[in-house]
Amino acid sequence: MKPLIIANWKMNPQTLVEAKKLFNLVKRGTRDVDNVGVVICPPFVYLSNIQHLKSNIQVGAQNCFWEEKGAFTGEISAPMLKNLGAEYVIIGHSDRRKYFDESDEMINKKLKAALKAGLKPILCVGETEKERKNNKTNQVIRRQLVRNLRGIENWKLKIENLAIAYEPVWAIGTGNPCRVEDASRAFVFIQNVLAKIYNSKITARVRIIYGGSVNSQNAAGYIKKAKMHGLLVGGASLDPKEFVKIIKSCEV
Repeated sequence: MKPLIIANWKMNPQTLVEAKKLFNLVKRGTRDVDNVGVVICPPFVYLSNIQHLKSNIQVGAQNCFWEEKGAFTGEISAPMLKNLGAEYVIIGHSDRRKYFDESDEMINKKLKAALKAGLKPILCVGETEKERKNNKTNQVIRRQLVRNLRGIENWKLKIENLAIAYEPVWAIGTGNPCRVEDASRAFVFIQNVLAKIYNSKITARVRIIYGGSVNSQNAAGYIKKAKMHGLLVGGASLDPKEFVKIIKSCEV
């Protein structure tokens, strides 16, 4: 499978004009890129406008709610995102777990809703600095995967639509990326856990990607050495020149 490079703009940029400019610069810079998939996940308010600009770039959302409709002020459902043209949705990002107290149960419900709506979920898992120092990385990843995927059967999952993003919380936005060797170990461990939940044949079709202080200097290492299937890029995706360099460095 070709590498998938995903931009998570988080709560940026501040205006629609800036958002369109950023998107168009990335689109222009990747015009000649054929063997790397690119997804941009802007804030909800820009989704419709950005979707209309797309060409070779796919569009995703940064979150969704688990109910399809109802009295849930401020929430946005998976079918709404699908209707707007979103193809992907990030679920369980550490920002959501930390700042909004999202539990594994909530994330599980969001995953089911996204899959039911036909979206391609990007499930984020990863340990904190404290958990890392206490040698609990594998324990945390296993717990998150088992709980987040609970009740999602093989036939219902449409496994080719699922991506698992290993995002060690201590590496996100810190400028302290995970070593390629450690990312590679996490890759293998995630595959092994998924194989126990489903089976190795199905697991081979799941994308496992890396996120956390990705830049144009380290991006290729995660793809070509750690054998990751893609990257989830935060801060660096807001710099169009840097993001295009990341994408091009991952061409295989």
